[in-house]
Amino acid sequence: MLFNSLSFILFLIIVLALYYAPLFSWKGKKAMLLVSSYVFYGMWNPPLILLLWISTVVDWTAGKKLSKTTNTKSRKFWLMLSLLVNLGFLAFFKYGDFLLENFIYFMNLIGLDFKAKPMDIILPMGISFYTFQTMSYTIDIYKNKIKPAKTFLDFALYVTFFPQLVAGPIVRAQELISQFYEEKKATANQFIWGLFLLTIGLFQKVVLADTLLSETADQVFGSESLLHGVDAWVGTIAFSGQIFFDFAGYSTCAIGIALMLGIILPDNFKYPYASLGFSDLWRRWHISLSSWLRDYLYIPLGGNRHGITRLYVALMLTMLLGGLWHGAAWTFMVWGGLHGTYLILERLQRRYLPFEITKYNGIFLAFITFSCVNITWVFFRARKFETAWNMIKSMFYMQTDGEKILETFTILKVTALILIMFLCHWFMRNSSMKELSLKTSPWVLGVVWAIMTFLIVIAQGSGEQFIYFQF
Repeated sequence: MLFNSLSFILFLIIVLALYYAPLFSWKGKKAMLLVSSYVFYGMWNPPLILLLWISTVVDWTAGKKLSKTTNTKSRKFWLMLSLLVNLGFLAFFKYGDFLLENFIYFMNLIGLDFKAKPMDIILPMGISFYTFQTMSYTIDIYKNKIKPAKTFLDFALYVTFFPQLVAGPIVRAQELISQFYEEKKATANQFIWGLFLLTIGLFQKVVLADTLLSETADQVFGSESLLHGVDAWVGTIAFSGQIFFDFAGYSTCAIGIALMLGIILPDNFKYPYASLGFSDLWRRWHISLSSWLRDYLYIPLGGNRHGITRLYVALMLTMLLGGLWHGAAWTFMVWGGLHGTYLILERLQRRYLPFEITKYNGIFLAFITFSCVNITWVFFRARKFETAWNMIKSMFYMQTDGEKILETFTILKVTALILIMFLCHWFMRNSSMKELSLKTSPWVLGVVWAIMTFLIVIAQGSGEQFIYFQF
């Protein structure tokens, strides 16, 4: 079920009506939310609910055992069981075909004529997100950072809470489970603000990502020809805008829907295209994933505690695995490797060529960061290395006979929209929508809300799924 569908709007109305009807106790409302979450997820492929259920039961059991035993071997066993089940599901369903393809290639490379049919494994929606979420629960209990959930219902709802189940934010147990212990009810202001956030998220997805940008990105990256440099750049920045509005739109919808239930979810984006360097970027882009990778991968690999060489190795491994988390393809590994390289170069610059960032050079640094990010998006969006390399050659004018496939109006439209997006990020980088709304007249907010709603309705979106559903 997609947020940008009429079926979801009906689903949400029913859930809210049941949630606020004086029919259930708090335990009953939580049970209703759990059932609703399974219905929400099962609308894609009902049998895949079994994976959610197995992960829930295993991690609930592991968490209880970890909290009760002090025996080191026993605690390691239960942690390893949790990790093996979660990572095993992730490895099979997400990377099974990828591993098989590369094994066949390696066998043929060494002279063995090995063939095998693709397994054609169905990728469960959101498996990367809920797997990381449940893993953080057992790891934190193992490290004695948190206590296990009070009841199985609380933990099951934490795993499957429908607003953020499929594409995050990846919420830690201490941020969400504790909210289920006492009855939650949105205030009037929270409910209205949540509905406003839902509208903003749908506007970002339906109008900006799908209607104004996706066609240009698809046209450029779907071309079999070498393209003119302008077309390559415009297609790339179109995708950079599309993926931001698509993913930030989902996160904004999720936060808004949860708030309408009186439940707080953390921010996942903070105007990332105005980042002053790549460390800043990863504090602003997909914050729940970057903080997860920092706490459960980068720091255990040594972080910055064991010398500069270990730091660079930890950075690169973290970003390579972060790239692989996004997709089972070598292009995603290159995307992660580029970000790792950027982070290492940034640290070298700070060490050997430091300079002060001012309000005058800051926007220039943000533009350079944004431009470098766009280069990485080429490998993220392209499905083949050939396509990515052709795009890079066009973008850097390494070939001069590229074909022009975009109309002048399309080039101007995309360029103007991305420029507006970049400037908005720059002027809002130290603020938030909530702070801006408090400074804005209610009448102006009402007009903006009405315009966004009108544009969502007339956009006649095709109900395209969110980009991060495939991860």
